[in-house]
Amino acid sequence: MATPTGGRPTPERIFNIFNAYQNTAALNAGIELDVFTAIGAGANTPASIAAKTSASERGVRILCDYLTILGLLTKEQGRYALTQDAAVFLDRKSPACLASMTGFLCQPRHQKNFNLLTEAVRKGGSAEAGGDNTQPQDEFWVAFAKSMAPLTMASAAFIAQLIGAPEGRACRVLDIAAGHGMYGITIAKQNPNAQIVAVDWPAVLEVAKENARAAGVASRYQSQAGSAFDADLGEGYDFVLLTNIFHHFDKPTCENLMRRAHAALKPGGRGVTLEFVPNEDRVTPPTAASFSLVMLANTDAGDAYTFAEYEKMFRNGGFTKSTLHLIPEMPQ
Repeated sequence: MATPTGGRPTPERIFNIFNAYQNTAALNAGIELDVFTAIGAGANTPASIAAKTSASERGVRILCDYLTILGLLTKEQGRYALTQDAAVFLDRKSPACLASMTGFLCQPRHQKNFNLLTEAVRKGGSAEAGGDNTQPQDEFWVAFAKSMAPLTMASAAFIAQLIGAPEGRACRVLDIAAGHGMYGITIAKQNPNAQIVAVDWPAVLEVAKENARAAGVASRYQSQAGSAFDADLGEGYDFVLLTNIFHHFDKPTCENLMRRAHAALKPGGRGVTLEFVPNEDRVTPPTAASFSLVMLANTDAGDAYTFAEYEKMFRNGGFTKSTLHLIPEMPQ
């Protein structure tokens, strides 16, 4: 929603922030009702959208007006259309659709932790039990693995290009905390000579293995069940993937994992991590910088670390050089 800038003080920004949870609810309702897919298929009036989604015409009209205010739909002469973002990311017929993410990001656990944010600020970590991500939490992380894979398309392709996967050289890749497995799977798809070993909790690995079968790379996709901090990682890898894991832990724990990753690499091997990395001011860019609050609410000691902090941690973990790569059109 637009907020005023300049001029006299107004409570509108504060009012909108108080009510920001309504944006999440509206987006979630639009996804659950498949409003975006219905509009993408040609339904464009409250009556036709209601018929497609088995909802009331009044309810659809009010919801679609709100989604228009949010910038996800357009409205002209009573007819709705998808904005470009909605057409690409919210229509289930789009190959880049992110609608499944509601299965993880809209979990009650996240909302509960943020409802307890005052206590988390006092404590310096999650106010709820479950903030220790070194321990298995099957239901939570299986939901992540099943829901969040679509978000990885751009970053997984970028990483595969970055390590030269299309060149087809034989290589061994260790994917730590693999989750849905899409980072290693994408490398295997681009390089027929890549062998992938995925490490994660047993129930989560079942999701990754199913994704590997669907991608046609199961014969080159192995798994090692267990904690990234305790499992036998093996050695002699060309690359170790550490995607979206360090933000869950404090610096000493991160360095411990970095040392384990370094020991698993062959001489000259490389570690690749994907993270939200704020600037040194810790307030820009907004998406990366605000991720620190997500970690405060949901983990015991996690954070969004700056590149300088990562550079130091990797150096302490045995790595000699770190480089920063921005993924186009992504906040990581």
